Parts: sequence; C-alpha cells; structure tokens
Amino acid sequence: MATSSTLPGRDIAAYLRTYATEMAFSAEPPEVIVDRYHTPDIVWLSDGHPMDRNRLAAHAKPSRKNVTQCRVDVTEALTSGDHVAARYTITATMRTGVTIATEVYMFGDLAPDGRLRRVDAITRDLPRAKKATPEVISDH
Repeated sequence: MATSSTLPGRDIAAYLRTYATEMAFSAEPPEVIVDRYHTPDIVWLSDGHPMDRNRLAAHAKPSRKNVTQCRVDVTEALTSGDHVAARYTITATMRTGVTIATEVYMFGDLAPDGRLRRVDAITRDLPRAKKATPEVISDH
C-alpha cells in the first residue's frame, strides 16, 4: 500500500518514481496499483491517446515481461491546489539489452484524496546512445 507521501497530491516526484517501479516489477495485480494512485474514472491522455483504468493496468503486462531496469529522473515537479505538472525522463532497459529513454511533460488534475483523476502527457523519445565502434587501424 502506498504511503500518503507517495500519493500524487502529496509528492508528485515520489509518485512518478514509485508508480513506474511498481507497475514494472511488483507482484501485485496492476489494477491494485492503478487504483492506489488514480481514481476509478481516470483519464490519461498520452500524446492524444486516451487510456482509462483498464488500459493503464493492461500497460503493465508488456512492461513486466520486457523491462529489466527502470529509472525515473524528475527534472521539475510542481503542485498547485488540485493541479500537478512534471517534466521527467523514464529510462528502461529491455531484456534485449536495448535502453529506451523517453522525456515526458505531464499535467494532471487531482481528486480531493490526492489521487490523479486526469493526466495530459506529451512524450518524446530521446536519441539512443550510439555504441562505440572499434577503430580499425591498418598498416596497408
């Protein structure tokens, strides 16, 4: 169970880190995790694509199958009344060894109990670091 300090309305940065980790690695059912931090009527728009409670929970299945490491770096996080905003980067390492980094700009509305009831997020994929290729030196 989340402590009150990890509710989005209490500490949006702590929520972002905790929620991502729980959704990717917890043995708890994803629906329980979604309900902990979001109202039952949650509307999460990510790049214009809407997700409700069931779609948020379903989003955990591929993450749990494919992600081996996950880190959330919060650059900015603000709370004003029943509104939150954050800019953060989520970096995930996949079972294949590929690392994916996504920058997220998130704006949300809170319910009176501190859970999120609406999120509008804009994302952009960050360039992957290129692997160094060995320099070939030739005598010829």
